Amino acid sequence: MATKTSTATDAATPGMPQLDFSTFGNQIFWLVVTLVVIYLILSRVALPRIAAVLAERSGTISNDVAAAEDLKAKAIAAEEAYNQALTDARAEAAKIVAMTKADMKAELDAAIAKADAEISQKAAESEKVINDIRASALESVEEVAKSTALALVSALGGKEDTDAVDVAVSTEIKG
Repeated sequence: MATKTSTATDAATPGMPQLDFSTFGNQIFWLVVTLVVIYLILSRVALPRIAAVLAERSGTISNDVAAAEDLKAKAIAAEEAYNQALTDARAEAAKIVAMTKADMKAELDAAIAKADAEISQKAAESEKVINDIRASALESVEEVAKSTALALVSALGGKEDTDAVDVAVSTEIKG
């Protein structure tokens, strides 16, 4: 029967000490002490360190944002300067192109004027040579006509009168 009483005693005692109502006061005391210690450790040590890290991160983020805004402003200013320089360069290029076209046109006009003058001079020289050739041809024709007329007059049995033949040929040539 001894075994039977030990099971009865075991059944009378609760199985988990946390649920034993007789130790609740003790458990509540130590729970409060532990929570106070944890609160003090967190509030005095851990939370200030966490707050410092968060403040440092916040400061770093705000500094980075300010630096980014400053760099953005500088980038916008640089882009505007670049666009202005590009516009100025295009205007300068257009000006150079216009000046070069004007210079080329002036050189071309001068070359055309020079060529026209040379052509006019050569045409005048050619006309003079043609007139000289025409004049010498007319003289040659007149000479040939006079000698032919003299030869015909003498072949037909007439008297060779050089002066009369010259007058007759000159009259016929002049019209």
